[in-house]
Amino acid sequence: MPDENPYIVEIKNLRKKFRDNEVLKGIDFRVERGKVACVIGASGSGKSTMLRCVNLLEWPDSGEIFFHGKNVLERGYDITAYRAKMGMVFQQFNLFNNMSALENCMAGQIKVLKKNRDDAKKTALGFLEKVGMYPYVNARPHQLSGGQKQRVAIARGLSMEPEALLFDEPTSSLDPEMVGEVLQVMLDLASQGLTMVVVTHEMQFCREVAHRVCFMADGIILEEGGPEEIFGDPKHDRMKAFLARVK
Repeated sequence: MPDENPYIVEIKNLRKKFRDNEVLKGIDFRVERGKVACVIGASGSGKSTMLRCVNLLEWPDSGEIFFHGKNVLERGYDITAYRAKMGMVFQQFNLFNNMSALENCMAGQIKVLKKNRDDAKKTALGFLEKVGMYPYVNARPHQLSGGQKQRVAIARGLSMEPEALLFDEPTSSLDPEMVGEVLQVMLDLASQGLTMVVVTHEMQFCREVAHRVCFMADGIILEEGGPEEIFGDPKHDRMKAFLARVK
């Protein structure tokens, strides 16, 4: 039965090319319910492309993506409903500049989930409060700091009440003093059992929060395991060299 499957999403032999550049070369990856998976690696290794393929912002050239035991790439699958279950937090926030923080968190609920405005507002306010942004519900993005924008973006993702939240380098566009506030929100969410896939350069976050760490290089997952295994006893020379650079 699908509900007995511990994995929310399973990816098998995923491949993706951009013209002649093969970015993903047969990725196998799975996300366990209630766990945090961190994906690390040098720029250009395929991390963000893999994440964008997970929620079909990019369409894979081949392979399979299973959600509750069904391949979402098969003809006739409800892609919109699937995307709603895979929330996404982007590097550049991707907020609507003409909307307040509250409206940003309501828009998807109304358009995709078909909620009425009152229910959408109630849900949005709850999650804005959860990420510490309740005092800024009427602020537009240009009135917010980078860290505040990213916290609104997280609240927006949570407002869709997804089964997993995907983070694409959520702190890399932030000033150093703002990184901590976003990581703290993510730490709190992880402690509450939210399923998360995090592409990140924040190694300390991976050590402390991840249940599983995947190291990508040249379009493949070269090494994966628990954080104590990956950081304490890396096997591949590429992994060792990467960790030496980022420590």
